[in-house]
Amino acid sequence: MTRRELAGSSVVITGAAGGLGRALTARFAVAGARLSLIDIDRHRLDDAAAEYRDAASIVCDITDPAACNDAIATVIDAHGRIDVLINNAGMTHRSAFIDTDPAVIRKVMEVNYLGAVNITKAALPSLIEGSGAIGVISSVAGFAPVLGRTGYVGSKHALHGLFDTLRAELAPLGVDVAIVAPTFISPGMQERALGGDGAITDHPQSRVGKQVGPVTVADKVYRGIERRRRLVVLGGVGHLARAMTAIIPGVYERMMARSLRSELDR
Repeated sequence: MTRRELAGSSVVITGAAGGLGRALTARFAVAGARLSLIDIDRHRLDDAAAEYRDAASIVCDITDPAACNDAIATVIDAHGRIDVLINNAGMTHRSAFIDTDPAVIRKVMEVNYLGAVNITKAALPSLIEGSGAIGVISSVAGFAPVLGRTGYVGSKHALHGLFDTLRAELAPLGVDVAIVAPTFISPGMQERALGGDGAITDHPQSRVGKQVGPVTVADKVYRGIERRRRLVVLGGVGHLARAMTAIIPGVYERMMARSLRSELDR
């Protein structure tokens, strides 16, 4: 399959002010892309965009459909079109389901899932017009359980269902959809993880396997879109989790529970 040419392309990145967002910005900038950076945090976004003179910097709450429509209109005004949309914005929580206020799960779902729905819906006409591409930052949690993160895992499973189906709808129109599933990213959004009461938690994070750096993830995202990949799973733990949940899910659940048991300690 012919590789997608990304030099000079108009690329929109949500969650651009975070660690992975900044790494994605740098990776696509090196390729010569024209950047539009979206985040809800104006101060951090301005800081992230400062070194990219021609980047459009757009403050947007992606849980608001009208705000997403306005943000995409700003991108079109600045760069004329959208060739690539990277759904990167996200949040997480660390708390047992029994101790988690449903409002926390709702908030995680609104950002991780409905936020992607809103911004993708707004950008879709331009993506279809130019036979563009959608990148989705998911997680191993998109196909495997992770103890103490029921809301986060639910949102990532939902992303897979949405974008796997959307890929099938858009394939005849020439639009690619690449889902990227890393394991634990460092530094990641864990520093801002919510506890069961909705406040930022000071509960230490536990994890399985080695953390992967944002620069590595950003490069995998770039190459996945360039090579028109459907799914990119990062790391040995990620591939093992995918295989085990498909073949021996009970064994995987017991192994994962032993590794992450501290997530449920209260």
